[in-house]
Amino acid sequence: MLTLLLSILLVSISATAANAASVFAVAVNNSPVLNRPDFNEVFGGNDGKTLQKDGCGQLRAVEFVALTGTVFNVEKKIESSNGSVYRVTTDDYPYPAANGYFVDARSVRIEQQRPPDRARRLPPMEQLLANLEKRVGTRYIWGGNVAEGIAELASWYPPAGPVDASLWQLAGLDCSGLLYEASHGCTPRNTSALLTYGKAVSVAGKSAAELTALLQPLDLIVWPGHVLIVLGRGRVIESRLVCKNPIAGVRIRPLGEALAAIMKKRRPVEAISSGAKEFVVRRWYGNAE
Repeated sequence: MLTLLLSILLVSISATAANAASVFAVAVNNSPVLNRPDFNEVFGGNDGKTLQKDGCGQLRAVEFVALTGTVFNVEKKIESSNGSVYRVTTDDYPYPAANGYFVDARSVRIEQQRPPDRARRLPPMEQLLANLEKRVGTRYIWGGNVAEGIAELASWYPPAGPVDASLWQLAGLDCSGLLYEASHGCTPRNTSALLTYGKAVSVAGKSAAELTALLQPLDLIVWPGHVLIVLGRGRVIESRLVCKNPIAGVRIRPLGEALAAIMKKRRPVEAISSGAKEFVVRRWYGNAE
């Protein structure tokens, strides 16, 4: 009995110590979250003016932009000659990471007690639709979910010469980022989560014309890696990456035209099985889980 009591006491002490050691961070501005800690390599590189781009001109190190007020759990502080970086996790981006997620220490404040989560308020439907439409013509930026970008990046990582300022400041939107921004950060940030968000619309076996008649405003046409958002009045909006035209991004198309093009390669299903040649429709507004 004494041994059992000692074991319980030790567990309690360990848990208390772990809680006392917990450190939290809160985004003090819209803050880029990377999947690697070397921010200076991504924003400037060895010569101070080279962005770490892929073959399509995108910064694949960027995961998303955490909105002001986002709460992080701090796992580790990493010091370097160029400043501090925190390895973090956050409920706002609950996806697996091979190497972890990282924020620049200048973009957050540290708290010893867990602060309240970022306030979330989903806009009314008409406002949300207006938020989407006003982004037509916005550039595609991988990991982007703040169309105006982050002005602080230009001062935190000052370029040593002429650069692509919009890309340097992540001024643009990717496909799920378009919806995330319009919904004020109330929707999932990745298409992997949008695949099961809200409730399924029964679409299997239906033609493009039947789907056009069936879909409602804010329905999501989604497959692994991309999402389109129904606007109503026979239209759909998306932010699309076109490698040969890196400035291309948010555009509106006729819904029937978009569905016909999609269905040349993919078929509508109730739930994704392989994802290679399938898409689903999710009805989430007012039905989000």
